[in-house]
Amino acid sequence: MLSSYCVARSRVVTVAPSRPTARLEQFSRHLEPKPFLELNTPFSTERSARFVDEQGNVIRPKKQPAPQKIVEETKPQKVASDLKPHKIFEDIKNLSETPERPRKMSSQPEHPALLIPGPIEFDDAVLQAMGHFSESHVGQPFVNVFGDVLANLRKLFQTTDPASQPFVISGSGTLGWDQVAANLSEPGDEVLVLHTGYFADSFADCFETYGVKATQLKAPIGERPSLEEVEAALKEKKYKLLTVTHVDTSTGVLSEIQALSELVHRVSPDTLVVVDGVCSVGSEEIRFDDWKLDVVLTASQKGIGCPAGLSILMVSGRAIETFKARKTRPTSYFGSWKNWLPIMQNYEAKKPSYFATPSPQLVRALDTSLKQILSKPVEEYFAAHKAASQKVKKAVADLGLKQLASKPENQANGMTAIYLPEGIAPPQVLPSLVKKGVIFAGGLHKEIATKYIRFGHMGVSVTDPKRPDITKAIESLKESLGEVGYKN
Repeated sequence: MLSSYCVARSRVVTVAPSRPTARLEQFSRHLEPKPFLELNTPFSTERSARFVDEQGNVIRPKKQPAPQKIVEETKPQKVASDLKPHKIFEDIKNLSETPERPRKMSSQPEHPALLIPGPIEFDDAVLQAMGHFSESHVGQPFVNVFGDVLANLRKLFQTTDPASQPFVISGSGTLGWDQVAANLSEPGDEVLVLHTGYFADSFADCFETYGVKATQLKAPIGERPSLEEVEAALKEKKYKLLTVTHVDTSTGVLSEIQALSELVHRVSPDTLVVVDGVCSVGSEEIRFDDWKLDVVLTASQKGIGCPAGLSILMVSGRAIETFKARKTRPTSYFGSWKNWLPIMQNYEAKKPSYFATPSPQLVRALDTSLKQILSKPVEEYFAAHKAASQKVKKAVADLGLKQLASKPENQANGMTAIYLPEGIAPPQVLPSLVKKGVIFAGGLHKEIATKYIRFGHMGVSVTDPKRPDITKAIESLKESLGEVGYKN
């Protein structure tokens, strides 16, 4: 078993179990019979607490009014003397607002629309879920919610294979790289990293940190490696993994995942297909089972529409078996599936379990967001992003501007990377956009960072018809360019 190995300077040393067997058995009632991986830190389910005062009398909680009731009772009431003529006309105007341009985009405090490639704007209900009262991370109410989240992630990723496994761990998309490198590769393994921008460099660096040899197959800026190039690389040597960034946040380049996976399974069937979907899950279609993917990793703050702080993965049964067949212990502790796999299996079965403390508030926010996305066929969610993307890209062309991804088949649906006119730099445009109530991102690719900006169009900004975010952003971009002398 993995727990019996410890790697140190090329030696394999047998170590004693970290807990007495009797103690593990004492708390094993929440685990499946004879699990493949034992929990590092057993726990006991909390008892219902009864609070007493200094005299030993039971303190019973006072019944609290519902939150909505509190708002209604404490909301200041207007009187006739407060209603000035100009205020009356303003109220009448607000009553006649159209769905295309409401007075406020939500009940949130007024703020510029955040239209970067993540974090994105969040729905009110998602943010309200973040305000949930504190609760035990092993209490049954939270465990039930976590179980729902894992089940709904299967629906979003479109997998019904019981051998596949979703993971939700406190962290960011970068933690997904760590999990892949630490669990699916071992020091000395070869991996092929397809390069479409900045984030392939980072993923390759992550592998090198774990002693894995990463070979990058690079494409020119705005392009992606061709299938012919990938096939030739796979035939040159045996690779344990192939990784591809579905949408590179630095360039807006979209990779074609289905055809790529078919190629890998045909040419190098033992190679695992790993998709970095941090900037694609939610805004791009992903069919985990149909496309025979092995890992798709993402984060909570982009197309899924939840605040940052969660690393989310879907892992195939084939990848899990590869992990179990490791010759060495995983080279990360926090990111080790030795620790997390039984936790996720228990949570999905709605059984309390513990290795490291999750964020109940973030998980509840993710639960709310996933239920919103899945309230309609998931294809409608993808279609909304595609429609918004086409609107943005037409507007970019109408302004006489070019995208980093020049070919339509290379263009992402959740973001657009836009070259600025010659002689105009991001610092001349971005502050003006903020004044107009819109936030774009500057360039990220180190070779051309001063030449372009990035427009993110994901989540409620494109799925909520009452939000004017996209239309306002397009108008603001045109105005801001005009202010610095650009004439189309």
